[in-house]
Amino acid sequence: QVQLVESGGGLVQPGGSLRLSCAASGSFSSLDVMGWYRQAPGKQREVVAVFNRAEIPNYSHRVEGRFTISRDNAKHSVYLQMDSLEAEDTGVYYCYAWSGRDWWGQGTQVTVSS
Repeated sequence: QVQLVESGGGLVQPGGSLRLSCAASGSFSSLDVMGWYRQAPGKQREVVAVFNRAEIPNYSHRVEGRFTISRDNAKHSVYLQMDSLEAEDTGVYYCYAWSGRDWWGQGTQVTVSS
C-alpha cells in the first residue's frame, strides 16, 4: 500500500508561482516512478512532469521551461515548482507513483485567475 498526500495548491494570478509537494507513505520497497498529472475541467488527465525509472525528469511540452520537478528520496517526496503560471494551467493536480501498480493522490486544486 502506498499513500500519496499532496499539498500546496491554491489560487494565483497569471504570471505567479506555486510549489506543490507530495509525500508518500506506507509499505513499499521503492517508488520506481514519481511525478505529477493534472486534469482540467472537462478534459482528460494528462501528464505534467514525471521522473522515469532512471530518475530522469520528463516534462509535458505545455510546461517545459516553466515548471521544475524535483524529488527527495530520503523523504519519499516529489515536488513541482510552477512558475509563470497561465490560466491554462488551472486544474486538479495529482501526485502519481508506481510501485507494483499505479498509485494516485487525492489531488490538489490549482486555479490561475486574475
